[in-house]
Amino acid sequence: MEGKSVAGRIHDAIHRLTAAEKRAARGLLGSYPTLGLAPVAEFAQQAGASSATVLRFVAQLGYKSYPDFQRALREELDERSKSPLQRSQSVGSQPSGDNFLDRFVTQEIENLRGSASLIPASEFEEVCERLADTRGACWLAGGRFTDFVAGYMEAHLRLIRQGVRRLDGRAATRADQLIDVKPGDVAIIFDVRRYDPGLVDVSIELAARRAQIVLVTDEWMSPVSRFAKLVLPCRTDMGRTWDANGALFTVIEAVIARTTELSWPTASKRMGSIEGA
Repeated sequence: MEGKSVAGRIHDAIHRLTAAEKRAARGLLGSYPTLGLAPVAEFAQQAGASSATVLRFVAQLGYKSYPDFQRALREELDERSKSPLQRSQSVGSQPSGDNFLDRFVTQEIENLRGSASLIPASEFEEVCERLADTRGACWLAGGRFTDFVAGYMEAHLRLIRQGVRRLDGRAATRADQLIDVKPGDVAIIFDVRRYDPGLVDVSIELAARRAQIVLVTDEWMSPVSRFAKLVLPCRTDMGRTWDANGALFTVIEAVIARTTELSWPTASKRMGSIEGA
């Protein structure tokens, strides 16, 4: 679990937690990461669990002690909140030379490999299976730097399945669209640091309407993770002013390719009809 955020570890461990430990997990995700920075007794009281349960929960996540767990949360919170300007402070320490592009691409390749290791194969497959099932609609939404990825995915999914809609960036229009969300619909949310508060509001409404939320995010995990059924975390940190969304883009292209394979009997007919129109 090295390199995973606390939220990422919770997501991976949730299936093996006891009922009491799941209460601790849901309590933390519901007030993330603030509750985890409180004393054990306060964490336990707010989550409706015992102090011993909270400590067992922390151990299940792979932390040696409660202070170790809190240290990880503080470091994660610091990384999540860094602006591009703050991240640029390390730029001057980067090696100089004529091979910037080569070094940049090498780092991006490492991010791709890291992203593949962060995403369980079963999680990836379940996302694709849900998208291949056309009984419900598919909704997409992104933030300031990820809306283009949502648009790219929408354009492909429209070719292979019906019922694909992108949520509008304007709150009033989006509210009208959300009325049409039905239980069992799939909603894919793209959100990376610094996270878009509007996407949390959207996720609250989607969860209330019992949509199945799929979150595509970075290694620090968007607050939307507390509402997500499935999470695809990708490495975006380049150690520079700007994060890079290349890993998100590649993972989504993999999702599109696999979903097309799974739905090929119907997808091929749809694509043939579109091309013959």
